[in-house]
Amino acid sequence: MLQALANTLPHFRHTNSGQFFLMAGPCVIEGEDMALRIAERIKHITDKLQIPFIFKGSYRKANRSRLDSFTGIGDETALRILQKVGREIGVPTVTDIHESSEAALAAEYVDVLQIPAFLCRQTDLLIAAAQTGKVVNVKKGQFLSGEAMKWAVDKIRQSGNPHVILTERGNSFGYSDLVVDFRNLPAMREFEVPVVMDVTHSLQRPNQSSGVTGGQPALIETIAKAAIAVGADGLFIETHPTPATALSDGANMLPLDQLEALLVKLTRVRDALRPVPGIDTQGLQA
Repeated sequence: MLQALANTLPHFRHTNSGQFFLMAGPCVIEGEDMALRIAERIKHITDKLQIPFIFKGSYRKANRSRLDSFTGIGDETALRILQKVGREIGVPTVTDIHESSEAALAAEYVDVLQIPAFLCRQTDLLIAAAQTGKVVNVKKGQFLSGEAMKWAVDKIRQSGNPHVILTERGNSFGYSDLVVDFRNLPAMREFEVPVVMDVTHSLQRPNQSSGVTGGQPALIETIAKAAIAVGADGLFIETHPTPATALSDGANMLPLDQLEALLVKLTRVRDALRPVPGIDTQGLQA
């Protein structure tokens, strides 16, 4: 499945390394210099560890609790920065879209279009993303099972686009928390698409009384290790040099200076799961 992505995405390297791939970057594009510095640092780490890397950054945040929350620096300004990151750093890029009318515009600048979890059943949005011909990453809704994502995959494929990724990001648990059901990962892999674990968003604590989403970043390593052990093809991690000053979702982001140590541990987990010569594991499930 990763080879299919490699055939579609420019600069998607190391797909024969046997490692998971990484979608990582800041929650939102805050400026050109920061985006380039983050992307360059992550690329240096992932090249060293032979991890395929897609740079992530939202050009606009449409889903905010409060009217005064930061939403972006301007759509085309942020999209041009994403395009520059892709060209100068030499990595594929991904950003999320929120309405059908945004698909064609964003597709001019990035390699992967991402459908936010709350919008994963929006038929017109899925079709518009599919019709761009770009890879489409659909985040599983917090209100859905892994099995229910079959219909999102079908909508994209039946629109003529076979390039689909599915991302798990937890399920609603009460009003202000999320819980990860790791059964969703193998369930979504049954659709023969790459499956990603959104590590940082699955640790959010939404609907706080302050109107600002909380999080549990101390559990990032726990969720990431479990996802690799269960067989995730990729990980999604939002990271920032100083999460405390990030303009969006700082409460659940990983400090950039902690990323390399985490990825080293995760590559060791992945290596430990490689088949052992001479031992028949046929029929065993991840």
